Amino acid sequence: MDEADWEQELTADVLAERYEITVETVERVPMGTDTVNRRVLTSDGRRLFVKEYASTANLDAARSALDMSEFCRAADLPVPKTWADRDGDLVALSEGSAWAVTDEAPGRVATTAMSVARAEHIGMVLGRMHRVLAAYPLPKFVQQSRWRTGTIEDALSRCNAVLAMARRHGHNDLAQLREQLDQRRHHLTQHVDRLRTGLPEDLVEQALHADITRPNILVLTDVVTGIIDFRSAKAFPAWELGRAAFDPRTVATSDQWASCATAMVSAYRSENPSLPLGDVLACVRIAILYMLFSLYGATTGEYKLPHDAEADLQQHWQDRQISIRRLLDDFDDLEDALRTSANQPGDHR
Repeated sequence: MDEADWEQELTADVLAERYEITVETVERVPMGTDTVNRRVLTSDGRRLFVKEYASTANLDAARSALDMSEFCRAADLPVPKTWADRDGDLVALSEGSAWAVTDEAPGRVATTAMSVARAEHIGMVLGRMHRVLAAYPLPKFVQQSRWRTGTIEDALSRCNAVLAMARRHGHNDLAQLREQLDQRRHHLTQHVDRLRTGLPEDLVEQALHADITRPNILVLTDVVTGIIDFRSAKAFPAWELGRAAFDPRTVATSDQWASCATAMVSAYRSENPSLPLGDVLACVRIAILYMLFSLYGATTGEYKLPHDAEADLQQHWQDRQISIRRLLDDFDDLEDALRTSANQPGDHR
């Protein structure tokens, strides 16, 4: 039996035993780092997405993420249904592994920069989601916030560690990486204190998706059709808004990036007016700080990713480098534009 036949049989057995679902075809999806992912067509024509978790996976975290996704789906957000197994569990244990089954959401992951219309729709969905999740119990997992509390010295040290790792893994352009890390050190020492000084003292924290990024937003044209891969964490809405509004693929490649950001923030504010204006306006500072303190993608060899996933991560690192420079160069004008776009009737600050 070859590997494809073995995967088909394994998946079919699990879905029959735990979900009473009859499988027609199984297709391996060559993405994902913590799960093996498969698309399934059932005998009655339903399209499902099946995750098999790694043996090291935190199943409590997985259950929390799936429970949050169902909470959002119940509030009519565009989230695909998660199937409970025959015992009512969202994570099934079978054949020595843990499994989760969801409907396959329509749409696709966008590979290009956002349009203004798409940014606006993402802002509406994200604002509604944050408003809904404000009533959700705080998850056990707390999203790291080095951008707020990490020391500059530690970040500089991590730059050195990344360069050493790149040498060990045979990075294909050490000279370019060294130049990029020198630029990152300069930005860390020159801008972090100034950016942090302008943050509100008491940022709102609540339950969040915690990974609203381009790969987890499915779209058809400019409409969001699916939010997937919840992480479920306690975090700052302003942080999640900043990550979405200043998507590096858009900032780095589109001359409309600033218009996309202001459109998203304005739409978000209309759907979640209870988030203090100071938090909303802080999203650009937080977005820059978050990127400055993240070195994810500077090296990729240690992740042992499939070729396409590795290439996408390498591009993400390059896009972030460009985005940091553009956001810092246009920072003052951008804050003014956000203030104008975010203001609602009754705002006084």
